[in-house]
Amino acid sequence: MFESPAFAALRHREYRSLLAASFLFVIALQVQEVALAYELYTLTHRPVVLGLIGLAEALPFIALALFGGHIADRGDRRVIALASVSFVVLGSGLLLWATLPAQRAWLGQDGLLYVSYGVIAALGLARGFFSPAVTSMRPMLVPRELYPNAAAWSSANWQAAAILGPVTAGFLYAATGLTGTLIVVVVALLGAMLLFSTIRRLPPRARGGNDGTLWDSLREGIEYVWRTRIILYSISLDMFSVLFGGVVAILPVYAADVLKVGPQGLGVLRAASSFGAMLTVLVCTRHPPTHHAWRNLLIAVTGFGVGTLVFGVSNVFWLSVVALFAIGAFDSISVVVRNTIMQSMVPDHLRGRVLSVNSIFVTTSNELGAFESGTAAQLLGTVPSVVAGGVLTLLTVFYVWRRSRDLFDVRVT
Repeated sequence: MFESPAFAALRHREYRSLLAASFLFVIALQVQEVALAYELYTLTHRPVVLGLIGLAEALPFIALALFGGHIADRGDRRVIALASVSFVVLGSGLLLWATLPAQRAWLGQDGLLYVSYGVIAALGLARGFFSPAVTSMRPMLVPRELYPNAAAWSSANWQAAAILGPVTAGFLYAATGLTGTLIVVVVALLGAMLLFSTIRRLPPRARGGNDGTLWDSLREGIEYVWRTRIILYSISLDMFSVLFGGVVAILPVYAADVLKVGPQGLGVLRAASSFGAMLTVLVCTRHPPTHHAWRNLLIAVTGFGVGTLVFGVSNVFWLSVVALFAIGAFDSISVVVRNTIMQSMVPDHLRGRVLSVNSIFVTTSNELGAFESGTAAQLLGTVPSVVAGGVLTLLTVFYVWRRSRDLFDVRVT
């Protein structure tokens, strides 16, 4: 079934189980995020409320991610993933309870906001353990020569969930409201738990590295990132480009007030970038963009910034969709390159901790970027904040290019 070289990583059953479990997990959180964000914005009509969603998730994740990487390097990564998803199920169940008519009437608008932010913060805690455990599981399920192919399929898998998630959220929300949508979320999370349980027990880290105190262990991971310039610059590029140029958090504002396309249109907008990303990473499964890795990474982030500028000034729905499609396509190239760097250059005994540092950078860009986007839209206006973000992204690329010309010759595979 998987004879083609493009499907090489998929020949491994447990890797397929990991992809399927991750798919359900991501699609569930995407559906929950989109539906909850639209609900809270329509209740308050305040962009800063959307920014606070990102902040509520980011702070606990950042606080625990390094410790989560330490645990992933010393424990059974499958068990850690299962425990994390179980905690997320409990949080989503609490959110479902809070949206029932009787409970909602009792809580009121402010109460629903507090419960929502509390659950999102709890999900951030769970992701602090889930993310380094799952990302460090992937290289243990495929041979080293398949790392670029596995990285492309992992990215394609995530993007497929990111496409279906927003679209599903838009139509589910329109048809059943927030409560009905959250029921689907809980069912999908239970499916993810079942799939993770089919993966064999995975051993802790390989021998080697620092066996001292917790702080020594965490410092070892941070120091490795700091002295490995291609890793440091690649995750820094991602952090600052999405921190400044990310527009996902304020898409409800565009859907409701700028483009006036409602929840269904919001689903299409959220899915557009992921659709572009998925098509691109499917090409990357056959033609990995890792031969000239650093050059391709800089080109991709430049394209991301240009796409952000076009989206920011557009007030036409189809042009906005095209701009988001391009943003996703360029972002997917950077994701494949960065993931390949992480899988091929980091020793196994450090992988959990290094990936947790990477997760902190990614979360800083995504969730704190969401807070930045919401706050900037509140203070500067929606369109000016997006345009400013695109310009800052391009300036970041120029700065990194000036400082990293020697990395053009580095081979990562």
